[in-house]
Amino acid sequence: MTAETATTAAPRALARQRRRAAAARFWREYRTHRAGLFGLAALVLFALVALTAPLTVGSDVQSVTDAPGKPLESPSPQFPLGTDQFGRNLLGLVVWGSRVSLLVGLLAAVLSVAIGALIGVTAGHFRGWYATVIMRITDWFLVMPTLVLAIALATVMSRSLGTIILAIGVTTWPTTARLVRAQTLAVESRPYIERAKALGGGHWHIMSRHVVPNVMPLVLAQTTLIISTAILAEATLAFLGLGDPSIVSWGGLLQDAREAGAVSSGDWWYLVPPGIAIAIVALAFTLCGRAVESVLNPRLGVSR
Repeated sequence: MTAETATTAAPRALARQRRRAAAARFWREYRTHRAGLFGLAALVLFALVALTAPLTVGSDVQSVTDAPGKPLESPSPQFPLGTDQFGRNLLGLVVWGSRVSLLVGLLAAVLSVAIGALIGVTAGHFRGWYATVIMRITDWFLVMPTLVLAIALATVMSRSLGTIILAIGVTTWPTTARLVRAQTLAVESRPYIERAKALGGGHWHIMSRHVVPNVMPLVLAQTTLIISTAILAEATLAFLGLGDPSIVSWGGLLQDAREAGAVSSGDWWYLVPPGIAIAIVALAFTLCGRAVESVLNPRLGVSR
């Protein structure tokens, strides 16, 4: 190894060592939050259920023509959660629906946070007329009901998973934009930013090397919190009949139960399982988000 190569490799090795130390320190702090551990355990369980669904229940569980039971059978040893209006096994449908609900929640949250982070960082860095215009648009989105905007988008576009993800992502970003902009303004007021500018650092260098690394912890915490909102929004849109009817999701199961008259007929097994699954996953992501937020910013004083 030449002297030049060794000189280049040393900073990289030091950076990797610092990242590992930071990750270990984060995990030590996270483990002190009992609620966060409960949420993480629940999410790991649901993720395993979703990933192994093709092996445990198979894709044929969605088939209406090959339904194994009679319509609206109550829970039994053969069908632990009963059957739906077509005679399909509800346990298998709930397991299979977890794949769609979790996927939509994750992708919609990533899209929302990406839009909010981009707008927040650029508005906090450039300021002037650009920041004024962007933040007024953000304020308009903040005062408009998110669900109404999502319904409007889902109505005028084709009924598909992509439409649901887009509708949720482009209507839930303003909160993230506000938070990231505030953090960007705080970072850019620090002395080392002035030194970087004095040494000739351009806009891209300042944002990519100094601002973004400092706002990423906030973005990470915000992502875990928004996922629960996205999952609830997907369930709401599917329940209103704006989702893809050919895809099984928890919200779609609730919509099917409403259409089948499960509420008035007392078929509780059609309503309760997907509803409980939505509530548990949303709660788990919220608990994880609060724990992550507390670890990254201990001054918040989030209870453990």
